Amino acid sequence: MASTKHDMSRRRFLKFTSGSVAATLWAGAGLKAGERSKTAGPNILWISTEDISPDLGCYGDSYAVTPNIDRLAAEGVRYNNVFSHSGVCAPTRSGIITGMYPTTIGTHHMRCKGVPPAHVKCFSEYLRAAGYYCTNNVKTDYQFDPPLTAWDENSRNAHWRRRAKGQPFFAIFNFTTSHESQIRNRSKKMLERLASLGPGEKHDPAKAVLPPYYPDTPEVRKDWAQYYDIITLMDKQVADVLKQLEDDGLADDTIVWFWGDHGRGLPRGKRWIYDSGSHIPLIIRVPEKWRKLASPRDPNAVKPRSVNDDLIAFIDFAPTMLSLAGVKIPEHIQGRAFLGGQKAKPRQYIYGARDRMDEAYDLIRAVRDKRYKYIRNYMHHVTYGQDIEYMNQMPTMREMRRLNAEGKLEGPQKLYFLPTKPVEELYDTQSDPHEIKNLAGDPKYKDVLVRMRKAHNEWVQRTGDIGPIPEPEFDEMKRPGGKYEKTEPPYVTVKNKTEASADVALSCWTEGASVAYKIGDVGDKKTGWKLYTEPVMLKQGDVLRAKACRIGFRDSDEIKYKLGDPASTPPKPVAKPHWRQSLNKTNLLNRLRNIKALDGKGGPTNYLYLKGIKDNYASVRYWAAVGLHTNAGNPADIAWATTALKLALKDPAPVVRIAAAHALCDWGEEEEALPVLTEALKCDTDKARLFAIIAMKKIGEKARPALPAIKAMSKDSDNYVKRVTQAVLAQLEK
Repeated sequence: MASTKHDMSRRRFLKFTSGSVAATLWAGAGLKAGERSKTAGPNILWISTEDISPDLGCYGDSYAVTPNIDRLAAEGVRYNNVFSHSGVCAPTRSGIITGMYPTTIGTHHMRCKGVPPAHVKCFSEYLRAAGYYCTNNVKTDYQFDPPLTAWDENSRNAHWRRRAKGQPFFAIFNFTTSHESQIRNRSKKMLERLASLGPGEKHDPAKAVLPPYYPDTPEVRKDWAQYYDIITLMDKQVADVLKQLEDDGLADDTIVWFWGDHGRGLPRGKRWIYDSGSHIPLIIRVPEKWRKLASPRDPNAVKPRSVNDDLIAFIDFAPTMLSLAGVKIPEHIQGRAFLGGQKAKPRQYIYGARDRMDEAYDLIRAVRDKRYKYIRNYMHHVTYGQDIEYMNQMPTMREMRRLNAEGKLEGPQKLYFLPTKPVEELYDTQSDPHEIKNLAGDPKYKDVLVRMRKAHNEWVQRTGDIGPIPEPEFDEMKRPGGKYEKTEPPYVTVKNKTEASADVALSCWTEGASVAYKIGDVGDKKTGWKLYTEPVMLKQGDVLRAKACRIGFRDSDEIKYKLGDPASTPPKPVAKPHWRQSLNKTNLLNRLRNIKALDGKGGPTNYLYLKGIKDNYASVRYWAAVGLHTNAGNPADIAWATTALKLALKDPAPVVRIAAAHALCDWGEEEEALPVLTEALKCDTDKARLFAIIAMKKIGEKARPALPAIKAMSKDSDNYVKRVTQAVLAQLEK
């Protein structure tokens, strides 16, 4: 099947998730995965920007003023079908830097701290090992702390200019000018920046062409115009970096990428996996000398003014970079190269996911081909328009909420505030680019629906999507007791010793660890570290400093060594199994898929939820409780569901108790259920407390007896708990 042919097979997936993948030889190549050919590679410059859709002149947008980006597009390739796997920055960047779906490696919730499998690396580490000088200026946001071994420089001053003479570089410049927060920024400083725009650069709100799901008000138009204004400001930053490249005489040696990290930072754009939140611009300029390398079969495919319509996913960026640099792509990477000697066949589908966004939980998956978009709402019982405090600061969002409360929204403008979502959505993006006409129930599109649903189900299973595991349960799986594991310190082995010098090898017992080292006191605590790849020659009097790191772990203690110091191999510690290894030994994900397959099927499935409430796995019991809550449509259903959920109030898992108590409060049983929710506010796990305070918010006035306990949550250590607490207090103290 075309959709699975180039993704990991089930056997390959199980191999990688067990942590057993080592550097393997690729067919026909004498290099191991991660190694680089001896041919000198191109420099590569990434210019990334935040929160923009393809709202640029070169993409046919006549409202946009982006002359520098348009010029870059005229000098390179404009890619028309590039999509993020998420509608928000951190999960997006997690997938970009690893080439892995966040839903596979456990980095899918916004602002979480992931613990990916041992072999998962930042792709820049492979480039460093191959001789590239790698710099990042400055945003990381990977859902894990960037390891020392990922970058030669990672700071606001990071630049290619500090590399060794003749050394190829990979440099990233991340611009935040177009970030969501700047659309609503009316500060004096921002107004001065906007005033700097010249004639013809400022956007007239009256000429804005708004999407049909927005109300047409002055405030909305003002946001829309300022969004385009800040893109124009960002366009000037692009010109500045390109000029630096020209001034250094490097333009003819450097492949340049320009891209946005997800869709526009406005309601129903950012955070969503509609095209407005996931469709992004990508422009790549390939100098003439590198066109054969970039496109071996057809160098003209990357010549100036080219347009590419292939489907490309963000997780394809990492393997494409390795392909361009002549580095063999490790087998575990889920993306596929779209340029270079390891270019794969084009995709049939791209995939997307939405999980927790700040303090609001949702669970949505999407699959898209070149025409149709399928969306599966696994939390169909919650509204699209959940409260997110940060998002609610946007004037457009406030206008939408105000007009909805006044009953003044019309047509597609009402969709966002529907009390529930359909289980499935299907859109024809050719005839309906704004995705407002759901075709899932249209018999004429049954075959399309079945095909897209099948593609989605296969992707979820093939990639081991862990989204249905409630976050408090998953957090305990990935980091029991909330305790970080610490990387074992590196140890030294001395070889080829003479009176004047010796070769020193560095090793670490922690699976998947990388080692960074310095000789002497070079740089500060975060800079000057080199990636260890081969034994280091150490002279008499030199001090070797080294530390080991692994993504999701704390760094090891630093060691120091000089010739003459004792060197011995410490005993190998007993390694704890990785959460993915443990998960793969169970049938939990299959059981979760089975219970979520009941979504939207009504009363006849209630007996299956009753069975699920007794399941061995807390995650299954949680969704069974939610299913009983959302499925009970009449007094008889509620009566027998109440009996089952009262027993669940004593469940050992907080998430199950919270789900049961929430349902019972809604059904008038708050005398027995509210104390359970109140007690859950004291859970040791921050995300369990978040579940509890969200339930308090949803039961509304019924939470009033718990007001003293709720007030105490305003000092919680978790910012998201505090945000929801503030919303509950505002609700109860009106």
